[in-house]
Amino acid sequence: MSNVAKTLKGPLKSPRLAFCKLSLRRSLLPFAFPNINEKCLLPTKRFQVRSFSQSRFVKTSELTNNLKKIQSLEREVEEVDVCIVGAGPAGLGAAIRIKQAAAKIGKEIRVIVLEKAAEPGNHSVSGAVIQPTALDELIPDWRNEPPRHCTPVSSDTMKFLIPGMQFPIPVPPVLSNKGNYIMSLAELTKWLAAKAEELDVELYPSFAASEVLYNEDGSVRGVATNDFGIDSKGLQKDNFERGMAFHAPITLFAEGARGSLSKSVIQRFDLQKDSEPQTYGLGIKEVWRVPDENFRNGEVAHTLGWPLRNDTYGGGFMYQFGDNYVSVGLVVGLDYPNPYVSPASEFQRMKQNPFFAKVLKGGTCLEYAARSLNEGGYQSIPKLVFPGGALIGCSAGFVNVAKIKGTHTAMKSGMVAADAIVKAFNTDDVGKTLTINDYEENLKNSFVFKELYSVRNVRPSFHAFPFLGNYGGMIYSALDSYLLKGKVPWTFSHKKSDAAVTAKASSYKPIDYPKPDNVLSFDTPTSVARSGTMHAENQPCHLFDTRPNDRQDAYRLYKGVENRFCPAGVYEYVDDETLPTGKRFVINSQNCVHCKTCDIKDPLQGIKWKTPQGGDGPKQTLT
Repeated sequence: MSNVAKTLKGPLKSPRLAFCKLSLRRSLLPFAFPNINEKCLLPTKRFQVRSFSQSRFVKTSELTNNLKKIQSLEREVEEVDVCIVGAGPAGLGAAIRIKQAAAKIGKEIRVIVLEKAAEPGNHSVSGAVIQPTALDELIPDWRNEPPRHCTPVSSDTMKFLIPGMQFPIPVPPVLSNKGNYIMSLAELTKWLAAKAEELDVELYPSFAASEVLYNEDGSVRGVATNDFGIDSKGLQKDNFERGMAFHAPITLFAEGARGSLSKSVIQRFDLQKDSEPQTYGLGIKEVWRVPDENFRNGEVAHTLGWPLRNDTYGGGFMYQFGDNYVSVGLVVGLDYPNPYVSPASEFQRMKQNPFFAKVLKGGTCLEYAARSLNEGGYQSIPKLVFPGGALIGCSAGFVNVAKIKGTHTAMKSGMVAADAIVKAFNTDDVGKTLTINDYEENLKNSFVFKELYSVRNVRPSFHAFPFLGNYGGMIYSALDSYLLKGKVPWTFSHKKSDAAVTAKASSYKPIDYPKPDNVLSFDTPTSVARSGTMHAENQPCHLFDTRPNDRQDAYRLYKGVENRFCPAGVYEYVDDETLPTGKRFVINSQNCVHCKTCDIKDPLQGIKWKTPQGGDGPKQTLT
């Protein structure tokens, strides 16, 4: 049976879902329409990155009142067995596992996966070096037809950088990549999506889940997607469509780090009450194609030190894979205190170090991406299960910071949740709401929790010895990796949230970052254009400032930190003599690359990230 025929199977009660299934998607073209040129599917209008200070101003009260009127309209409802929010490795891993396990016991379980990106993989960003533990379990023969550009790791190196120089340092055992693979996470996600569709998983890209729905008893009923065709004032346009509601006994939240719906259920069910605050990093990366003479296929390199200061956690990476591709990036811990730090500017100047420059020179920068990632580890994992739902993948936070990996743990969490779901369905005792307590219990007994527990002190050690800064963390991490191996009676703490550690600008001096040379380093508009990000111009802003009246005080204290922590030029303060500081806060939401940093790092915690219109955002293909 062809893939297109398979997509037409199933109880598609909704005409809209049926239309979505009939739509041509690139993932189906090679199977069903070999003579169609993929270029016919590209947007006819080229995305544009708007220059600073051109956002249109809309009164918040007017927008809110108009949106309330739309909220009163009835939604189309689709009843399903399992609803998964997010088509990343965790969500797709769960969907595949449910179908596999259900087939073994002769059960028919309807699984849908909602994805806000235009295509699976468009919003997937990672290094990425993949440990295949979970993939081997899920699809044992995956190496026979691996994802595109999949490359076995051939060597590991680690360097300590200072301006203009680098020194080799030993690769700790926990960071050894023997048996691992360099991949594009976007390609892996697209590959997993195709595998899921082969098993009759219903996958709906451009369906942005924007609201959690609840039963009268407070349990999760499902989710609703956002409305399509609303203008910036909250009024209906000619192409208006009310969002759909998806009801299910169990909803898995697999949105990735700082997912907007995951955040809402964590708050509603107080899932973080017995855990420490989550801490995050911001990963910024580019994908280059370099000349043959610069390319060493399968080489994995990590760096410490410059350009980051001693009070800022982070490090660089460079992975060489596929057809002369090089992934180069920098991860910056968002618990840095200096409000003048710009992670994106640090990344651009990092590439000027000869260690990176000698590989990139003569090459072409193809893509740019940025995404927040969980770094809290074992201490920060929230309660995972609640009535009618569960957190999987980076919505919960399973990144192994010491390994610099999280895809294998994310996938495994989805698979364990899937097993608990199928077990419940096999009892024929599934009512309106399902609570999968087995998931949390079984995950604690899996390699996921064992891994995270063994390295629980690595990340917080970088702030455990304030007088030593990062050097204290490096020393402790080396001891832990070679000698202690996590078998100690203490557990270091993440004391504050990333927003709370941001210090006042008066304690620091502004940082004079070098201007981009347009050879190795680039300005923000150029980088954002390479992300392929695109948002419909005339729609409500998906970045909502709940404390606009406090931005004047914020500018006095932090001197425009919002402009610097954002890697896409979304936020700025423009001259306005009518205001006390002479500056007005502006949000250029069309530049957003969906990294979620603003939702995390804003000292006021006033910026709220919501899902924009489905299909909007970055168009990653190699990240």
